[in-house]
Amino acid sequence: MRNKILLLLGLTALILLCGCAKQKETYTYEVADIHQVDGRQGVCTENGYYWISGSTTLSKYDSNWNLIAENKEPFEGYELEVNHIGDIDVYNNELYLGVEYFMDGEGKNIQVAVYDGDTLKLKRVFPFSAETGQFECSGIAVDPDSKTVYMSSWIDDVSSEYLYMYDLETGDYKGKLKMETAPKWIQGVAYYEGDLFVTCDDGDAEENAPDHMYRIEVSKDGQNGKVSLEKTFDDVTRQGEIEGLTFDKRNGQFLLLYNRGARIIAGMPKGFYEGYSEEIHEVFVYDMNKEK
Repeated sequence: MRNKILLLLGLTALILLCGCAKQKETYTYEVADIHQVDGRQGVCTENGYYWISGSTTLSKYDSNWNLIAENKEPFEGYELEVNHIGDIDVYNNELYLGVEYFMDGEGKNIQVAVYDGDTLKLKRVFPFSAETGQFECSGIAVDPDSKTVYMSSWIDDVSSEYLYMYDLETGDYKGKLKMETAPKWIQGVAYYEGDLFVTCDDGDAEENAPDHMYRIEVSKDGQNGKVSLEKTFDDVTRQGEIEGLTFDKRNGQFLLLYNRGARIIAGMPKGFYEGYSEEIHEVFVYDMNKEK
C-alpha cells in the first residue's frame, strides 16, 4: 500500500510539473497597415526605424515610413565579388546582410556583412568559408539570446534543409541547424521569443495559391529544429512573391515584405499580370494577438 501511495504522489507531482511548464505562445495575425516601399527583398526594425533591402539597395525609413536614407551602391569595400542582398536583420543599430554573387539560381562568395544603421555603409564582414555546404543565401536573422546569426538558403536541394550558424560576437562559423521537416523555397528568416520563423515561396500565384510562414522550435543543443506551419498568407492584396520578415517587439507586430504584379516563374521575372506594368513592393504590418 505504501508503495502505491508513493507512486501516486510521484505521478501527481509529475503531472503538476508538466502543467506548470511554460507553453509556447501562439498568435493570430491581423493586417493593421500596408506600406509601399522601394526594395523587394527584406525588412527589419529597431527603435522605431525600418530598413528595407532590394537586391542591390538599402533604404531606411522613420517611424512614419518616410524615406530618410538610401545606399544605391552597397557593394563597395568587398574583397570577394558580390551582387545580391537577401532578407536582412538589425541588432544594436547594425544591419546584418547575407550577401553573395548570385547567377543562374546559385550563389557563391556567401558571407555575413555588417552595415551601419545610419549611413547604410559596410563596416565589416564575417570570414567566408566555402566548406559550409551553403549554395545560396536568401535571408539572415540575429538571435541575441544565443549570440547566433542564422542564414537561410532558397534553392531546392539538400543544402536548403539547413540553417547556417555564425557566432554573433566572433564571426566564426558554428555549424548547421537541421530543419525537420524542411520547408521549401525559403525567402526570409527571423528570430522571435526563442523560436525561428521562415517565410516560404511555396504557393503558386498562377493558381492564386498563397505562400506560408513556418515556426522552427530549436532543440536545446541547437542542432535541430522542429518545423510547424505558423501562417497562411491568404490575406495579401494579390498573390505574388513572398520575401523577408521581421518582428516588432515594441509594438507587438509582425512585418512581411511581399511583392505583387510581376509574374515570377522558377525565380525569374516573366512579364506582368493583367493590370500591372511594374512590380509593387509592400510591407504588411500585422497586429499579433495571443491565442487563449
